[in-house]
Amino acid sequence: MDWLQILEECKSNVKRQVTLLLKTSLKKPRLDLGIGAGGDPIKQIDLEAEKAIVDVLLGHGLSFTLISEESGVKRFGEKPEEAYVTADPIDGTTNITRGIPFYATSLAVSTKPELRTVHTALVADLHHDVTYTAVKGGGAKRNDEEIEPSEQADLAEAVIGVDLNTYKARELAPQLTGLIERTKHIRHLGANALELCFVADGTIDAFIDIRGKLRATDTAAAWLIVKEAGATMTTPEGRPLNVKLDPTEKLTFVASANKKLHKAILSLLKG
Repeated sequence: MDWLQILEECKSNVKRQVTLLLKTSLKKPRLDLGIGAGGDPIKQIDLEAEKAIVDVLLGHGLSFTLISEESGVKRFGEKPEEAYVTADPIDGTTNITRGIPFYATSLAVSTKPELRTVHTALVADLHHDVTYTAVKGGGAKRNDEEIEPSEQADLAEAVIGVDLNTYKARELAPQLTGLIERTKHIRHLGANALELCFVADGTIDAFIDIRGKLRATDTAAAWLIVKEAGATMTTPEGRPLNVKLDPTEKLTFVASANKKLHKAILSLLKG
């Protein structure tokens, strides 16, 4: 089974639907479509993107279990346990609906509904035509060219992404203050899967999310890409990441370009 080729087809179909919706539906009044399995309000573009993914998978006659941020866990075919496809159809929905050109589709295939069993991954920047891919044991690529993380180990010069989108900012501030004081370049762009891929290819040097809000569906594909590129991604306590792949499952993490930078960040977070 060439899962990477199938995920490429899914990406292309999502992009076709997104391009069409950007010209039409997004300009119309927004309907209330309820709350998705991941807990966020559903947008029409999310549903259309998910349908585009499922249509491709069914077109190949596959049996699979879909783990999606929008519709939850759905089983297709006679042997749905043969493969688990974890999807965030649109990562950065707020960005795309507001015209901010930073959003992606994120797809991961695993043998079990566990992060550690992900073997094929794709994260596609739908606006800039950039696609990140990884196959377990085969390295990571950006538009078919091998990538590697940066060697920046100086915290003062490192570009570090920090997701602060939370009502718990006051609670988290003590953990993050030391880090923020020691680096001049803090960023957050609004699509976490893409920002993790930026760690993988050296665009930024680290990305941190300690809110406990980010879902496993947001992270599954980027986790493999980061790992295969040679970067480091652990819990804030330094433990390996492994969570159940489910739209309700939340996680925290630190992803760093290299071990020296990672050690420095973990030390500051522990405070």
